[in-house]
Amino acid sequence: MKTIGLLGGMTWHSTIEYYRLINDGIQKRLGGSHSARCILYSVEFAEVERLQNEGAWEALAGFMADAAKRVEQAGADLIVICANTMHQMAGAVEAAVSIPLLHIADATAGEIRRQGLHTVGLLGTRFTMELDFYRNRLEEKHGFRVVVPGKEDRDAVHRIIYEELGRGIISESSRELYRSVIGNLHTDGAEGVILGCTEIPLLIRPEDCSIPTFDTTMLHAAAAVEWALGI
Repeated sequence: MKTIGLLGGMTWHSTIEYYRLINDGIQKRLGGSHSARCILYSVEFAEVERLQNEGAWEALAGFMADAAKRVEQAGADLIVICANTMHQMAGAVEAAVSIPLLHIADATAGEIRRQGLHTVGLLGTRFTMELDFYRNRLEEKHGFRVVVPGKEDRDAVHRIIYEELGRGIISESSRELYRSVIGNLHTDGAEGVILGCTEIPLLIRPEDCSIPTFDTTMLHAAAAVEWALGI
């Protein structure tokens, strides 16, 4: 079994899910008391959030590259960034280490393709929805059409992530708001919706939606399990 290097803490609530899902996946595959070989580097998210809000992506690239080097030096065979937004720095991470990076958008794209969809909605932080690093990878590398919410919906989705989900707050009113946003994406042609922030699956469950949802945390963790086991 290979060792998975987790860059976590963005936020720790979803990093817990990564750790649980990866270990659960290993145990289900191997049985008994088996668990995953993991190295976790958990960042201080307040610093990350400040740099995000300042648009200091170059500084964040250096921050993530340093974290990746530490994980590699500790013995990891693979890098997993436990956040969608921080894949803005995926290139910097890949350049900083000699071990591979498992990209969250690629893991998600595999399941979208398996379900035969062509147009998907994208929910996430404002950065994930508005910058091109995520949408372009899905469109140019994987051939999907990606639609994002209108500005008012984007602002609401972003606010709930940072003010509620990232602090462990789960609100029924926020669940209803997300359901409304997903309904609007469906009206705009989305056949399914990517839960493109690793905190969103803490709020939105498959049964909350009339169209397929793609839990990026679960899909990323499952891909890490397959890689670790050489499947």
